[in-house]
Amino acid sequence: MNTPSSSSEDQNDQFKKYCQQINSVRHLQAFENNSSIDPNTTRVMVKGEGLYLWDCDGNRFLDGVSGMWCAAVGYGRDELVNAAAQQMKQLSYSGLYFNSVHPAVADLSNKLFELFPPSFGRILYTNSGSEANESLIRVVRHYWDLFGKSEKKIFISRENSYHGSSVGSASLGGIRVMHGMGDLPIPNIHHICEPYWYAYQGPLSEQEFGIHAAQELEKKILELGADKVAAFVAEPFQGAGGMIFPPMTYWPEIQRICRKYDVLICADEIVGGFGRAGEWFSHQYFGFEPDTMSIAKGLTSGYIPMGALVISKKIADVLYEKGGVFPHGFTYQGHPVAAAVALANLKLLDEGGIVNSVKNDTGPYFQKLLREVFGDHPLVGEIQGVGHVAALQLVHSKAEKRRFDYGGAVSGFCANCARDEGLIVRSSGCGRIILAPALVATRSEIDELIEKLKIAFEWVYPKIEAAKAAGL
Repeated sequence: MNTPSSSSEDQNDQFKKYCQQINSVRHLQAFENNSSIDPNTTRVMVKGEGLYLWDCDGNRFLDGVSGMWCAAVGYGRDELVNAAAQQMKQLSYSGLYFNSVHPAVADLSNKLFELFPPSFGRILYTNSGSEANESLIRVVRHYWDLFGKSEKKIFISRENSYHGSSVGSASLGGIRVMHGMGDLPIPNIHHICEPYWYAYQGPLSEQEFGIHAAQELEKKILELGADKVAAFVAEPFQGAGGMIFPPMTYWPEIQRICRKYDVLICADEIVGGFGRAGEWFSHQYFGFEPDTMSIAKGLTSGYIPMGALVISKKIADVLYEKGGVFPHGFTYQGHPVAAAVALANLKLLDEGGIVNSVKNDTGPYFQKLLREVFGDHPLVGEIQGVGHVAALQLVHSKAEKRRFDYGGAVSGFCANCARDEGLIVRSSGCGRIILAPALVATRSEIDELIEKLKIAFEWVYPKIEAAKAAGL
């Protein structure tokens, strides 16, 4: 006699355990201590719609960080789904090789160069931001070779910056724990201090500190030799390092220094691009002009992998006129499906008025509400951000501008408590809570985000005070 079929609850439990087990024994989890993960705590995410995600148990979460700050237009947009399906039926693959092109990538490039500042000339498509920054190293060095300055090989980046996980891009990044894997950084990559004013304990004001931090670049250029330094690579504001915004005096001084010593400015716009800061690109908010841009994430809103390295006309003309064969490329660069999705995404951001709304409506509302609710909170020492990106610096003592010794553990605890309230936020190792809601977030959804975070803080604060009193 056959036994009765399992209930839907039993089937869901089996499905959940199956996914958790596969994840535990077959995957290497990124940026996790794999041996310490309890498989039973792994969430199995099964659905996304708008700003919300659901796990297999039916729990709903407001995504306060746009996935990996990439889901700019939210989840489940028919416009992007339909664009992918239509392109798959028409032309599922065609590489940008053998002197060929396809309409999807031609249309995408045409649209992108309507949005880029006019100083840019050509684009090299990649599959990710890591690949864009890996390509950057080769392209910049090739440019200086062709320009007759082959000794210019050195890249300068910043401590605590993130530029990707490949060998070259992780070397550009300044996250030390990443350098421990694979004997990084590779030669001819150096780092200077990050423009993190809140961590500074000296007498300089924030704006004075911005100039001081920028002048560290000049000191490093002179130390290494201006004739040997190829480029300065940096995010307009730091992403994975904690959403750290430099003082407004920082970037104009950086630009002055780079122009003085003939050093290229390479802007990593992978997190900050495509409206996140209320401008199409974050360097426009800070008022400087880069020679290259690395883009990804918001290019397709995370619906499909795609990135690119965008180069100025100055660089492009040299590569075109003197370069001969360009010995670099990827199988899937400019992939038709990715290009179709990216174009549909850009039309939503542009013609749908989403970027304009972030600049003039929901962005200012989000920033104002954050400061009204958390500005006086004893756990919050600083609030930074613009548009749909922000960071709350958690502090041991607000009056003393003193951070926690184990800031990452404290902010991680806060992030976990927020998740228990149905809100996904991120924490950083320097003790910051990071927020980056989708660009399509409405005022009511922003209200919900702030309210859930407020509830989490109300639960967390007394626990942290008790731990402090106990000397922990």
